[in-house]
Amino acid sequence: MESCFPCLGGANNKKKRPPEKPQIPPASERPKIGPSSSVTKQDSFEVNKEAANKDIILSNGSDHHQIAAQTFTFRDLAVATRNFRPDCLLGEGGFGRVYKGYLNCVNQVVAIKQLDRNGLQGNREFFVEVLMLSLLHHPNLVSLIGYCADGDQRLLVYEYMPLGSLEDHLQDPSPDKARLDWNTRMKIAASAAKGLEYLHDKASPPIIYRDLKSSNILLGEGYHPKLSDFGLAKLGPVGDKTHVSTRVMGTYGYCAPEYAMTGQLILKSDIYSFGVVLLEIITGRRAIDNTRAAGEQNLVAWARPLFKDRRKFPLMADPALEGQYPSRGLYQVLAVAAMCVQEQPSMRPLIGDVVTALTYLASQTYDPEAHGNSCLVAPGTPPQTRTRSGGHGSTDQRGRG
Repeated sequence: MESCFPCLGGANNKKKRPPEKPQIPPASERPKIGPSSSVTKQDSFEVNKEAANKDIILSNGSDHHQIAAQTFTFRDLAVATRNFRPDCLLGEGGFGRVYKGYLNCVNQVVAIKQLDRNGLQGNREFFVEVLMLSLLHHPNLVSLIGYCADGDQRLLVYEYMPLGSLEDHLQDPSPDKARLDWNTRMKIAASAAKGLEYLHDKASPPIIYRDLKSSNILLGEGYHPKLSDFGLAKLGPVGDKTHVSTRVMGTYGYCAPEYAMTGQLILKSDIYSFGVVLLEIITGRRAIDNTRAAGEQNLVAWARPLFKDRRKFPLMADPALEGQYPSRGLYQVLAVAAMCVQEQPSMRPLIGDVVTALTYLASQTYDPEAHGNSCLVAPGTPPQTRTRSGGHGSTDQRGRG
């Protein structure tokens, strides 16, 4: 392992870089979304070279590259969701509601996010998300199928993720299925880190996600994770700039302290958020949980004193794991999380180092049978009721804005 995580030993894999990075086009090559033959009310739009940092400009420009996202009428999406029936509702959040639907024209089950016209996500955020997901493609980023900008309606059409969000499985598991086991948690953590690595290291200019949280990590078949909801994403600093200044957005409990205090956004602000998610994966706790005792409501604040004493590490393992985890693996992944949530941004690792560390840990498959029943369990941990040993059920996606 490289010097950032010396505790992991021999994971000395070099990161591979593609020959070309996906480019956010400059002003001379502004992309546009053009109406399809079935759409008569949708506006084309173009984006200037600082689109994600400043304003999205609506116009009917020409000589632009076409964005791959399809356009749909509001009627198309109403039919797909049976007029947005309540039994098609997957979930809702500050940005609006998400429905499950079936689009005959693409022969595909989809998730359709209908933005609340009085909600948190406005036109700028809507077009930023269309732009980002149209230009960026990675196995760990959710795929945008299309959008609707019919009149004052704003809807986004994504691939459907049948297992819902990571938050669902960590915090709100249905009673007929077991919690995520150790191997699955490490696989999800490593793959989610790869999605963030693509945004930071492979896109040009780099992209700051700004809204990394467990409810925005969606799970497909085989618990394959994908990052979703890019309305708050920003183009990162380029040249001699050290940060991007912006109003503070995001979710309390996940925002890096320097960003929350100053509005100065950097790539390592995302690293802090990822560290919070990693702690959620390890502990099964929420980033902010006001139902807990005063000293335990903020996950990072609760964890920091425990990081200093390895003997207390078992106290941080999710009780739902019932001690079924490798003690060395727990120490190593907690070391990664502790580095990610350092208060000083300069002390946090680069995402490439995080990917290397977590990929190594995910490769170390844990076999409960081989370790018997003598795994570490924190003192006072109550027994957990499991309906199926070692298995996972499936749940419908709960999209959150």
